[in-house]
Amino acid sequence: MKNIRIGNKLTKVPLIQGGMGVGISLGSLAGAVAKEGGIGIISTAQIGYREADFDADPEGANLRAIESEMKKARAISPEGIIGYNVMTALRAHAAHIKAAVKAGADIIISGAGLPTELPALTEGSRTKIAPIVSTDKSAQVILKYWDRKYKRTADLVVIEGPLAGGHLGFKKEELSEYTPESYGEEIRRIIRTVKSYGEKYGVDIPVVVAGGIYDSDDVRRAMALGADGVQVATRFVTTEECDADIRYKEAYIHASEEDIAIVKSPVGMPGRAILNPFMKRVMAGEKIPHTPCHGCLAKCRPSEIPYCITDGLISAVKGNVENALLFCGAKAWKAQKIDTVREAIQELFA
Repeated sequence: MKNIRIGNKLTKVPLIQGGMGVGISLGSLAGAVAKEGGIGIISTAQIGYREADFDADPEGANLRAIESEMKKARAISPEGIIGYNVMTALRAHAAHIKAAVKAGADIIISGAGLPTELPALTEGSRTKIAPIVSTDKSAQVILKYWDRKYKRTADLVVIEGPLAGGHLGFKKEELSEYTPESYGEEIRRIIRTVKSYGEKYGVDIPVVVAGGIYDSDDVRRAMALGADGVQVATRFVTTEECDADIRYKEAYIHASEEDIAIVKSPVGMPGRAILNPFMKRVMAGEKIPHTPCHGCLAKCRPSEIPYCITDGLISAVKGNVENALLFCGAKAWKAQKIDTVREAIQELFA
């Protein structure tokens, strides 16, 4: 692996810290990762949940927090590489992208759907753009679309595999079909597709592998597949600098491998989370009462959902872990202790 260039900045380690909403990866974690030479990523998903007027004006709160969390990260790492993860599935994703550009994002990474309009929303800025893809088919679709409509290509591509946390880019049955070997071949196909567009435009497009990257063995496997870098999220939850409540971090430390399961989000997408009392109630068919809609996901129908994903994730980040949606990666059970971002990066690249 080689270091990744984003504009006129170069990483010291070929690492992106994955975006984790709601409130798990904010300015503190992103700034700490950038300070250590990786790429720090702030998630915009309900980023303004701590603002006083979040219930009355969630989007206004979110847009203010996009700016303030960047300022917090920049205070920690003035020259580091700091960007945002903006989910395409968000109802206000276009406004979030524009706010991220205004805040000075070095890069915007976007998934949870194909970010077809990302080039238009960042046009004229220095902000680099990166789609998240899970299959070669999705890579071909988005890169072909950008090529034809905008006459440009990606600055970086993130491949998110079936061992990732949170919402997943696969159908539930696909998750059980993929083996490390078969998905390794999928990664190689995606890399070939990306490189072909790099050749067309005469640029180097780094390809970064995500999902289940927890230790140095995982990094070596990604490198052997031809990846230019890795994106890591779950490993950074149990760091001192992570923005989540200590009880959320301890939930990872206390979880066993059997406690981690594929669950269904309120909008029908599969996700990976820790089986806690809340999720067991949901899986038993109980409909959990929720707060008035905060307008997060475009395809959500509040009257029909079994629980509110915003409520569940805010409970998680605030440490109410018994009554929360505890998203996590497949290897969250490996967490044994709280350490620092520096220690985590040293272990990853040992």
